[in-house]
Amino acid sequence: MKPLPHRYNVTLTFGEHSYPVLTSDRLEPFTSAPPEPFDGPGNLWSPETLLVAAVADCFALTFRAIAKASQLRWTKLLCDADGTLDRTEGLTRFTAIDLHVWLVVPAETDAGRARAMLEKAEKNCLVGNSLRFKPTLHLNVSVEDPAMLPIAM
Repeated sequence: MKPLPHRYNVTLTFGEHSYPVLTSDRLEPFTSAPPEPFDGPGNLWSPETLLVAAVADCFALTFRAIAKASQLRWTKLLCDADGTLDRTEGLTRFTAIDLHVWLVVPAETDAGRARAMLEKAEKNCLVGNSLRFKPTLHLNVSVEDPAMLPIAM
């Protein structure tokens, strides 16, 4: 990791009768729109979906870094992130993000150790740590059944 602080720049271009286009160096531009509950089209990324996605993505990438540093082998991770937007203290804001995580590890892997690494990833996710609340982690670690694996050819 490069020394802190890090800076990130996004440029938004927007017209009165269009949706915002977001760009950043070396990234493909994309269009965002309000979500359906705010009278948006529902078929484009919104600030709300981007925030929830950022928490899930940060969690997953943090887990990958921790697992690599700890030499934990794993096969697949699925993270279903569910954000709740509500009105509290006179403001509309996110009040919760639930991360439903399923991790599959090889048969020889200690499932308890894998679970501990997932919990460590949640504690060290910089996006989750930047919120006013702590995302809630729901974990399921599955150990592969060697009998169910395809035969190597």
